[in-house]
Amino acid sequence: MSDEKTTSETEEAEGESDAQAEVTETAATAVALEEEETPLAEAVAVVEATKKGPVEAVTRENGRGLRKTRVGVVISDGMEKTIVVDVVRRVQHPKFKKIVKRSSKLYAHDEEGAAKVGDKVRVMEIRPISKKKRWRLVEVLAH
Repeated sequence: MSDEKTTSETEEAEGESDAQAEVTETAATAVALEEEETPLAEAVAVVEATKKGPVEAVTRENGRGLRKTRVGVVISDGMEKTIVVDVVRRVQHPKFKKIVKRSSKLYAHDEEGAAKVGDKVRVMEIRPISKKKRWRLVEVLAH
C-alpha cells in the first residue's frame, strides 16, 4: 500500500509541475508579446483592455473612440461645404428572409468641396455640426 501512495503522490506532483510550467510559458509569451509591436500584441492589448471595461477597449492612442465609416454615392453638392451621400446597405427581410436594399441619406461636411455628384466617397461619423450634419468626408474613392 505504501508503494501505491508514493506512486499516486508522484503522479500528482508531476501534474502540478506540468501546470506550473504551462503557466510560466504563458506568462513568458505574454511578456514577449508586450515587448514586441505586432498585430498579435495589439490584439492581446485589446483583450486586456476589454477585461478592464468597455470604454478603454474602444479608445485609441489619439484619444478618439472608434468611429463608424460608410461608403456611398454623392447625390447632391449644391450646398456650401456640405454633400448629401446615399448609402445603400443590404439587409435580410425579417419575415421573408430575402436580401433587400435599404438606403440612407447622410449629410456630410466637405471642407474643400472635393466631392461632386456621382462620386463614390467614404464618410466618417463625427460630432453634430448642424441639425442634420453628423458625418465628414474622409476620401473620394472614385470620380
